[in-house]
Amino acid sequence: MSRASTELHTVQSNVTSRIQALEQELGVKLLLRTNRGVSPTAAGKRLLPYAAVAARVLADARQAALDDGTPAGPLTIGTLETTAAMRLSPVMARYTSSYPDVDLTLRTGTTCELVDQVLDRQLDGAFVCGPVSHSALAEEVFFDEELVVLTAPNEKDLEACLSRPNLKIIVLRAGCSYRLILEAALARRGVVGFRVLEFGTLESIFSTVAAGLGLTLFPRQLVGTACPEGRVGIHSFGGSESRVQTVFVRRHDTYTSSALTHFLEAARATWKPGRIAAE
Repeated sequence: MSRASTELHTVQSNVTSRIQALEQELGVKLLLRTNRGVSPTAAGKRLLPYAAVAARVLADARQAALDDGTPAGPLTIGTLETTAAMRLSPVMARYTSSYPDVDLTLRTGTTCELVDQVLDRQLDGAFVCGPVSHSALAEEVFFDEELVVLTAPNEKDLEACLSRPNLKIIVLRAGCSYRLILEAALARRGVVGFRVLEFGTLESIFSTVAAGLGLTLFPRQLVGTACPEGRVGIHSFGGSESRVQTVFVRRHDTYTSSALTHFLEAARATWKPGRIAAE
């Protein structure tokens, strides 16, 4: 009760009286008061999810009322590290120069991490590997990327590389979509027993692959953008295994602020979504 009064910027007696009034209105006890503190009754536990929804709706209503159409305030966008490395710089430059009153925060992560954060409302939206197909999310395709297998520069035969008994794959942490695609492609070819080496950055992965310690899978455009030409060997699985969509996901049940609307407009104007990447 003390923490609730602090968060609501009022005194504890006001919180107590409001709870008691709500209990009288509903005709049930919501909180059990003991010498050890306060805990919810069974009725209180049943009400709690609806109270959380009501709080979010009120927060969205307040944001909508205060949003006059001029982008301002906080905006938190999630992105894959590859998208940040290949694509986001011109969008960020265009957006921040046009809307200096927006406090833009960019967070990187894996597809699984970013989707969870969007669902949990920690992010206003995120660029991830698609399709996502979640009932709570709106999804917009921005790119159709070509995926390539990266090896040491002197590696000429991908199939021979895959048949080696000491095969290693160099990947980002669990939840990375490119890692999942690579592992699935190897499984379809009967390649099992390979070792997985996890690294935290793209640069560390490229350096390890270039040194001949293993292979990895990433969009082709990274070579020449985040990884210089000739530093690694480039190979293709071919077919559908070599394509992946980059999509922007956001909750469809929350208010879309002017800041987010204009950010997506800047991304569309910069990237021309719907066109298959020619890189």
